[in-house]
Amino acid sequence: MATAASEEIDILEKAKRVLGPDYTPSEDEPYMNEKQQNYFRMLLLEWKRSIHHAADQTLHALQDGPIREPDLNDRASSETDWGIELRTRDRQRKLIAKIDSALRRIDAGEYGYCEVTGDPIGLRRLIARPVATMTVEAQEAHERREKISRDD
Repeated sequence: MATAASEEIDILEKAKRVLGPDYTPSEDEPYMNEKQQNYFRMLLLEWKRSIHHAADQTLHALQDGPIREPDLNDRASSETDWGIELRTRDRQRKLIAKIDSALRRIDAGEYGYCEVTGDPIGLRRLIARPVATMTVEAQEAHERREKISRDD
């Protein structure tokens, strides 16, 4: 695990050097060129690192000891807060899998293209949601089909 983390840090540092501090992908350059791929790799790795950092903070807070609220209402409130925190961490754990998948797609040269249509997803969508795997249109069609099958 430590070697994977150090490899990610090396990749992140290399991407930062290649990109420079002010780079933002632009519609004026070829879609998913090496610079754009490095930008999204860096974005994904930073996102993953921040999730791991938040999870570590939660773990340390949990290890500090049990909830010691003398008042039952305060204790119930604290337990509710911890429940919400743990559900958030679980969602983020699932997000890490999506980030890893996006990083694999970058390495395979498939990142930025819709898994349904093969069309470019678009820079604005990827900047807003770097783990996106479908164009807006394909995602909307998928959600409509999902809603119809749920209603049946």
